[in-house]
Amino acid sequence: QVQVVESGGGLVQPGGSLRLSCAASRIIFGLYVMGWYRQAPGKQRELVATVTSGGITNYADSVKGRFTISRDNAALNTLPLQMNSLKPEDTAVYYCNIDIKAPRDLAGDYWGQGTQVTVSS
Repeated sequence: QVQVVESGGGLVQPGGSLRLSCAASRIIFGLYVMGWYRQAPGKQRELVATVTSGGITNYADSVKGRFTISRDNAALNTLPLQMNSLKPEDTAVYYCNIDIKAPRDLAGDYWGQGTQVTVSS
């Protein structure tokens, strides 16, 4: 089993920046996709950005050029999300997800509890 914990949410003004972090309870060596998703009130959860175990990144069109996802080489069990030029429409609960394909004994879809990001003046 893997536990996932997000941190770094808060209130920020439009145009500001925020850095979220996700920590897994263990370092994962295998095949997986780690990512950030968000859910705004009254809307479905949507993909923000993901990175594979091979280092391939994917971003939602709405955040390209503003958000950056990366693996933390110093701590392989963490996943930062740098958010710049924030807009009110970025307001949502942000969730970290780890979808493990291998090794088989860890395979599964793991979610954190979420962290609130509010962009408002």
